[in-house]
Amino acid sequence: MTTHLHPRSMTWLAVCAIAAVAGCATPAAAPAPDYDAMAQTMLRNSFRPQGQATLERLEQDPLQRACSAETPPAADVIRRLEARELASVKPPSDGRYLGDWREGEKLAQNGRGMTWSDPAGVANGGNCYNCHELSKAEIAYGTLGPSLHQYGKLRGVADPSSAVAAPIVQYTWGKLYNAKAYNACSVMPRFGEAHVLTVKQMQDLMALLLDPASPVNK
Repeated sequence: MTTHLHPRSMTWLAVCAIAAVAGCATPAAAPAPDYDAMAQTMLRNSFRPQGQATLERLEQDPLQRACSAETPPAADVIRRLEARELASVKPPSDGRYLGDWREGEKLAQNGRGMTWSDPAGVANGGNCYNCHELSKAEIAYGTLGPSLHQYGKLRGVADPSSAVAAPIVQYTWGKLYNAKAYNACSVMPRFGEAHVLTVKQMQDLMALLLDPASPVNK
């Protein structure tokens, strides 16, 4: 039995065959653009070095890259990063953890430093009130970080001269020196490890937090 196709049907079959062959010959899809690299290029093209603000600040270390990735770091990665940061914490060379809380209060209210308009070598501020409540006398403060009001009092520091070896003193120093050692993706600056503050400045901030005479503990 012979089957006869209408010419129109034959034309349609030919079109389908050509489309099938063309589909098989379609080249593979191009790889997705590297948006991270594009963003880095845009950043570098948008900024210029001036004063002490250099383009080196656009470079991320492994911790920063991990914490700014689209997918949060895995638990084992977090532990490894925190261990690396903890190893960077150095105790004060003179063995003193607490300085002058009055100077610490000045530092806590000083947000200047490290911008292109700041002269190189000028001491930076701590800018603590930008993220924390410390004293009830301060009417303006940030809430990005937890309240530190009565920080030392709530933790049982009654005599700063005998608190040098207390675990809370060691922890507080480590937190100021490198907050990433305790929370890898913390937004708190690495004051000591990044040389934002001097040892003397951190000692004064320690006194602000722990000295019973400090307004923080009233």
